[in-house]
Amino acid sequence: MVALVVVPAVNLVISTLDAGALSGALGDERVWEVVWFSLWQAVVSTAVTVVIGVWPAMVVARHRFRGRAVFIGGLTAVFVLPTVVLAAGVQVVLPGEWARGASAVIVAHVVFNLAVVVRTVAVAPVPVGLEDAARTLGASRMQVALRVTLPLVAPALWSAAAVVFLFSFTSFGVVRVLGDLSSSTIEVEVWRRAIRLGDVSGAAVLSVLQVVVLAAVLVVTSRMQRSRGLRGRSMLSPVPGAWSLAPVVAVAALASTPLVALVWGSFRSDGGFSLAGWRAFGSDEIRPGLRLGLDPLAALSASLMSAVVATVLAVVLGGLAVAVISVTGRSGAWLDAGLALPLGVSAVTVGLGLLITFDSGVFDWRASWWMVPLGHAVVAVPFVVRPAVAAVRSVPGDLRAAAATLGASPVRAWWVTVGAALRRPLAAGAGLAAAVSLGEFGATSLLSRSGSETLPVVIERMLARTGGSFRAQGHALAVVLAAATMLIVVLIDRWRDDRVGH
Repeated sequence: MVALVVVPAVNLVISTLDAGALSGALGDERVWEVVWFSLWQAVVSTAVTVVIGVWPAMVVARHRFRGRAVFIGGLTAVFVLPTVVLAAGVQVVLPGEWARGASAVIVAHVVFNLAVVVRTVAVAPVPVGLEDAARTLGASRMQVALRVTLPLVAPALWSAAAVVFLFSFTSFGVVRVLGDLSSSTIEVEVWRRAIRLGDVSGAAVLSVLQVVVLAAVLVVTSRMQRSRGLRGRSMLSPVPGAWSLAPVVAVAALASTPLVALVWGSFRSDGGFSLAGWRAFGSDEIRPGLRLGLDPLAALSASLMSAVVATVLAVVLGGLAVAVISVTGRSGAWLDAGLALPLGVSAVTVGLGLLITFDSGVFDWRASWWMVPLGHAVVAVPFVVRPAVAAVRSVPGDLRAAAATLGASPVRAWWVTVGAALRRPLAAGAGLAAAVSLGEFGATSLLSRSGSETLPVVIERMLARTGGSFRAQGHALAVVLAAATMLIVVLIDRWRDDRVGH
């Protein structure tokens, strides 16, 4: 596992030490235009998401109401959707020229990341008692909000803002679908240089530059999060009136509109209602004798195969890593930190690291079919390891000692104690790995080859075409991908709820 995560990361850094590549990339005016766009759109996306999300988040944090769990679950379902799916829905909603460019990118980022703000702030304790005391002393609602509530929930807001900034700054799928020539993020420029221009060294420089910027931002936001907040949980009270749910209803409508529009778009062709998109679902023909160059059914098959292989790899590698972490000391902690690297870097950077690492000798795997599921597995491993490690740490250490005292061998003692705690987290991690693999677009764009495209790649290419039923067909494929992803997430949640009930 170290060879698949740490070695590509180190190799990526080493690749940027070439003076020619470094000066060439940093001396390119377009690079700094891309960096500037990545920064300002991420800042605007973060600010707008926090402003829109904080009000319904406070309602969820304070009150219990019918549909509260559905609201939170629905936002989460939107968040786990493949980025190309959400971008396709936003493209249908926005009119004319607004459907491409910086405005469309920011809208998609806001819709995608609302769940981060709502879920983060909703679990933060809200100072209801202190607010009541401040009102008793004569403070207005605005004074209470600015001087009492906001300072105490600020750590949660900074935490949510950091995550939203990370996703917006490293955006790839959304920008590939909704961006134009003037709205390109560092992620897209890395892909363009590596795939379109063949400038792998320049792409590596940009990847490392992106990681440096992210590290600096995370350091600043982590300091802001150190301000003292409240501990414990808020006591939920009934909603005082129907108007109090207005922000919840508004955000729910905002988040669901792209999905509804996506379904509607799959039935629209040449300006009117049509079933052409669904009828041509599995066809690669433009007209008899002329091929599209993209095979939707082959892409669906490739996505399913990649998801199966990536899930097996992620669970096996993640399970072995957790076993090592559970029985080692400081070295296990280092391994745990190393396996978290894919969470801190983008999928495009992960794909580029694999691409430049496995490119020579017996390890020249660039044309191999397993490169795509391998990239998916590396991206998905943290989603397997993190909950499993938490489960291991929750097992009292004296249980293994008790099992050994009763005559169990070391392996048997580990299996009946730690192994039993790992089964459910690993099963849930397998579901998350499958969902991640189905919608993964960043690493796939670098690792896939012609004829082996996965469904997200085919959807993006169809949406980029005009005329005929291409976009309707792309929307139909996006609906199928969204349904498959959401089904996996729902099954995971239902399984967890059932297990908790038992």
